[in-house]
Amino acid sequence: MTTYIIRRILLVPLLLFGVTILIFGMLQFLQPAERAALYIRDIPKNPEALESVIRNYGLDQPLYVQYWNWLVGRKNLTTGEISGGILRGDFGYSRVGSEPVIDMIKNRFPATLELALWAFLPIIGVGVWLGVESATHHNKFIDQFARVFSIIGYSFPVFVFGLLALMLFYGKLQWFPPGRFSNWVLAEINTGTFTQYTKIMTLDALLNWRLDIFWDAIRHLILPVITLSYVSWASFLRVTRSSMLESLHQDYMVTAKAKGLPERDAVRRHALPNALIPVVTLAGFTVVMLLGGVVITETIFNFPGIGSAAAEAAAQLDVVTVLGFALFNGFILIFANLVSDILYAVVDPRVRLSSL
Repeated sequence: MTTYIIRRILLVPLLLFGVTILIFGMLQFLQPAERAALYIRDIPKNPEALESVIRNYGLDQPLYVQYWNWLVGRKNLTTGEISGGILRGDFGYSRVGSEPVIDMIKNRFPATLELALWAFLPIIGVGVWLGVESATHHNKFIDQFARVFSIIGYSFPVFVFGLLALMLFYGKLQWFPPGRFSNWVLAEINTGTFTQYTKIMTLDALLNWRLDIFWDAIRHLILPVITLSYVSWASFLRVTRSSMLESLHQDYMVTAKAKGLPERDAVRRHALPNALIPVVTLAGFTVVMLLGGVVITETIFNFPGIGSAAAEAAAQLDVVTVLGFALFNGFILIFANLVSDILYAVVDPRVRLSSL
């Protein structure tokens, strides 16, 4: 187990290097004047001043020099100040947010993280449960219902489901409003009567002993969580069902039943653990999707997360900001895959034994 984990961890630096090379390669499609936004806030329009910026920050240097400057930072030849450097947390300056990209990520990520935390448990719990029930009741009513549910979920576009939910539950019933919280909560934050310890509204509300703010945050989360969950349930249902059906027909299940082990115990102890490998893979990609920002859902419900910020940056052709978000998502993907690989070994001993 330890050897398996160490091998996976040793691959992380190589993968991180590959991600940085890929993003840096995309930056080369920009003109030097556009790449100057990686180091300065206001790009001069005067040709002579612009040429001075390009020279001071080495944007006319060979690619390997530019890559090193982008990675660790570049000292301004005139002022001596160090600017840039993703290892220093400097992803460039965002024109859309009028702030450094890293600050934009820090301000937006708590909202995306909160949405991901509230959506992940129902996505996994309900999706896997439906898949298991469908497989263990093969060709019965619940199986037929689950298959129809899965087909509808696959064929229903996210933006259509989200808009219908918004029109019904907010437009008609006025139950679950869009946004992250109400205006009166924003007023409490601005006046200092509500302390944001983590910037995760539901958690901060509990830490402040404000159940009214907690309920307000929940009301704003319900529709985005339902939208994300419904679309994802179809995928988890189909993957779990397929994997469970394969496990249920293995020899060890026949042996377990022949020894008198109740079917429910045989499913829980033997079939389900062996069927979870593809589910763990799908769960890893779901985490990446949620933490990387779900663009359509956040945009529809005006939820101020990373996804909506990336969409706004793309609409205004703020390439530096978009690539900064892409780099951040790449880091999330690598570490999510690392966690998935470790979970493989926890769920299925054959994975860690095969690596010895």
